Amino acid sequence: MDPNGIDRTEEGSRRVLVFCASSRSCDPAYHAAAADLGRALADAGDTVVYGGGGIGSMGALADSALEAGGRVVGIQPRFMRDLEWTHPRLSELVLVEDMQDRKREMLRAADAIVTLPGGSGTFEELFEAITSKRLGLFRKPIVIVNQLGFFEPFVQMMEHSVGQRFMHDAHLDIWQLVDSVADVVAALHDAPEWSERAIEFASP
Repeated sequence: MDPNGIDRTEEGSRRVLVFCASSRSCDPAYHAAAADLGRALADAGDTVVYGGGGIGSMGALADSALEAGGRVVGIQPRFMRDLEWTHPRLSELVLVEDMQDRKREMLRAADAIVTLPGGSGTFEELFEAITSKRLGLFRKPIVIVNQLGFFEPFVQMMEHSVGQRFMHDAHLDIWQLVDSVADVVAALHDAPEWSERAIEFASP
């Protein structure tokens, strides 16, 4: 058992943290992609770590990973469990006090991150991970799935920030962008190492 509460007894299992949404109103294609990702990660022998929800892309991700025989760990604030937002069949549920604790625990648990399309919560989690990697506090791969061009505005905004010298050119290498979940496992495997000296170029 990890000192922070994550069960890490399965040797060789990479813990892939997935940021995704709970919306049931979005295009069903997003839910289908989340299901494909859960299945692909399970088939690769990876443990899925995510926010613990049971609906939307979150539910599709967990359902498919579990059906494929994978291990799924949810990290969730207690108030969400009390609201009955928790997936009922998780391999493991880690309860934390609040949203800030959740993000910290997620990053501690992650060997890699995959971000699917989502809303403000997904964006917040992604930007926290990017900022931590920019500072060299988190050095693992971050893969963003640009399904249906969803993250094009994000890419444009980040490139504009670099162009205005709020960020260094090298910061555009913090993440890898792929068009489909079919490309995720290979992107995680091929992701370049991030320098432990990243904080030295944290500013442009």
